[in-house]
Amino acid sequence: MRNSSKIKKSSFVEGTIIATISIIVSKVMGMFYVIPFYAMIGIQGSALYAYAYNIYVIFLDISSAGLPIAMSKVINEYNTLGLMDEKQLAYCLGKKIMVFIAVVIFIVLFLFAPFIGEILLGDLSGGNTINDVTLAIRCVSFAILIVPFLSITKGYLQGHNVIGLSSFSQVIEQIVRISVILGGSYIVLKVFGGSETLAVCVSLLGAFIGGVVAYIFLKVKLKNDSDFNICNNIRKGRTMNKVIIKKILTYAVPFIIINIIGSCYNFVDMTLLLKTMNYLGLDVNDIEFVTSAVTTWAPKINMIVTSIAMGMSTSFIPVMVTNYTLNNWDEVNKKFNQAMQILIFVSLPMVVGISLLSKEIWTIFYGYNIVGSYILMLNVFTGLLINIYMITSSALQGLNKFKIVYKVTLSGFLINALLDVPLMIFYNKIGIPPYLGAITASIIGYGISIIIGFKGLKKECKLNYGDTISIIKKMIIPMFLMTFVVLLINFLIPVNYGSRLFCVIFVIIEAICGSIVYFVVSYKMGILNKIIGDVILNKIIKKLTFGKLSN
Repeated sequence: MRNSSKIKKSSFVEGTIIATISIIVSKVMGMFYVIPFYAMIGIQGSALYAYAYNIYVIFLDISSAGLPIAMSKVINEYNTLGLMDEKQLAYCLGKKIMVFIAVVIFIVLFLFAPFIGEILLGDLSGGNTINDVTLAIRCVSFAILIVPFLSITKGYLQGHNVIGLSSFSQVIEQIVRISVILGGSYIVLKVFGGSETLAVCVSLLGAFIGGVVAYIFLKVKLKNDSDFNICNNIRKGRTMNKVIIKKILTYAVPFIIINIIGSCYNFVDMTLLLKTMNYLGLDVNDIEFVTSAVTTWAPKINMIVTSIAMGMSTSFIPVMVTNYTLNNWDEVNKKFNQAMQILIFVSLPMVVGISLLSKEIWTIFYGYNIVGSYILMLNVFTGLLINIYMITSSALQGLNKFKIVYKVTLSGFLINALLDVPLMIFYNKIGIPPYLGAITASIIGYGISIIIGFKGLKKECKLNYGDTISIIKKMIIPMFLMTFVVLLINFLIPVNYGSRLFCVIFVIIEAICGSIVYFVVSYKMGILNKIIGDVILNKIIKKLTFGKLSN
């Protein structure tokens, strides 16, 4: 970046590690704040929060999901080709587009909140009302006015492989957001004696306030950087403007569609769960609990898994765009396989561990609930599939294979939507909890998407997955040993589900023992060396052992 030598750029692996760590930190905070928050607002309040937040995510995706990533892609492309004026103009035009879209989306969401509430709840009565949902949606809608601008600035930074500053702003945003959620809820409920509905509404404003603080942080950090203060001085003809706007929108649309459909997985599950379980005659409180658990509270725990792909895609897309622009297909193949290997190697043991310890983990976060633990036990596997799906989609988009992207995204979503109700009814008839049918439908949907994506990459881009398949085969041994150790400890130590502290200690012991077995065996088998390389592995070992050991 011109005149920005103080801003550190990152290599692919470094960028992946930095972004993943920051996202994991953010998501871990996002996981653990729900413990006191859930305890304060209760089951009905948590259901209201789930309704509003899931709607907000869909509209946020419409307003901002595509443009920041498209900006990252366009900036990286122009940077690679040395087209500095076009790069800067793209940034300025992207900001203008964002202003228009964000304002329109905010107005639509604010005005149509009652209509959305009616669609969502239908004739369900006895729990949250349409007025409650309307107020909650309107409170969270203010975040649409700031979060997109924060996202597009991050996209510009990521396009230059400046991952550290972007990642740090994300952590700041999360800290402020959680502070508002917990502090605001506590003041409303404990100090002023307000309702759970009001507490939820105040907490939903945390997304707006967190976005404002993080945006100010980036503006301050970049105030002396010429690349971020050039919009008032840039002048280009209409022809160039149209070319760049068309390029930005062409890149943005697939990302928008993918993110909207990804968010609609939850929305469709939420709507169909409410209506199908109401049809099956379940109690309204059970319906709201299960619906919020499947669509919001279990995914909150899953965030520790899905954050890996989020962090990886931050540095993955610019690298893919660079190599695609230079027609370096060998490097494209290498980076895709490396990303997939890191992803599966890290996320698979996490998924298996969470599933095995679902009762203890659910107890830690929300209190002992056998239904919640069953939901988490199966739902966590969607986290692994979402990771693979995200990286596959990112690769297709980075390589401009938009037709395959649409096919991948729509096919999985439609399969999920079509299977939701039949599987719930079928599960209910054979004595399996019906809500597990909705989770199974999501797993099948993501699985189909991944298969289509892999076939598309192999056919269109001649990618070869031999190395990745070989690594997965080798992972069977450390995975088996890790699972054996976890089950053995579970068998030897009786769990006291009445004590959250005991569950925390128990999960920590299991996690440490399982991780040591998994990573030590993987290291001895040469899997770690193969995946991340000797140099990076050596750096990690030295840092973890304070320089006493090396690879």
